[in-house]
This record gives sequence, structure tokens and C-alpha cells, in this order.
Amino acid sequence: MYAIVECGGRQYRAEAGHSFSVEKLPNEVGEQIELDNVLLLSNGGSVAVGKPTVAGAVVKATVVEQYRGKKILVWKYRPKKRYRRRQGHRQYYTRLRVDEIVTA
Repeated sequence: MYAIVECGGRQYRAEAGHSFSVEKLPNEVGEQIELDNVLLLSNGGSVAVGKPTVAGAVVKATVVEQYRGKKILVWKYRPKKRYRRRQGHRQYYTRLRVDEIVTA
């Protein structure tokens, strides 16, 4: 059984026992959250597609960690003008572990 969940404008595949990373959420480590934007629900041979979401379906997940991703370097450069700027960026992420998928 798996579900396609929308969180932070992106879609993720959620399976019980598996984990995935989303954009930073304002929850503490160990806290349980409910993701109710379930777009698709697959249980064996049956598939339920939401219009736009599946009614009554909820994915319960636990916040495992808050972390930062790999550093990305951003360069600005103007040729022949001696203008060069380097800036680094590290995105904040939240790792979620899926506990269960509840259907109505």
C-alpha cells in the first residue's frame, strides 16, 4: 500500500515504514504529523485517484530529523567588468518516517 502526498508544493510517494525528505516543516523531532493532501491511494490492485484529493485519506508520519542539505555555490559574473560574486546556500529539510496510511 502506498500513497502520493502533496507537501510544500511537491509530490512524494509515501509507504508505511519508509522515510522521505520534504522542505522544512515547523515541527519538533519526534512529533507526529498528519498529511491530509493525499492525491492518490493504491492498495494492492485498487487505485483511488483524488479530485483533487482522496476524501478521508490521511498519512500519519513522525519527524525523524531536521537537517540541512549539501552546499550549493551560486556565482554572479560580468565579463570584462571585474565583477564576480560567490554565494553559498544550504537548504533546510525535514525527514519524515511514515507510520501508517489511514483510509476512510
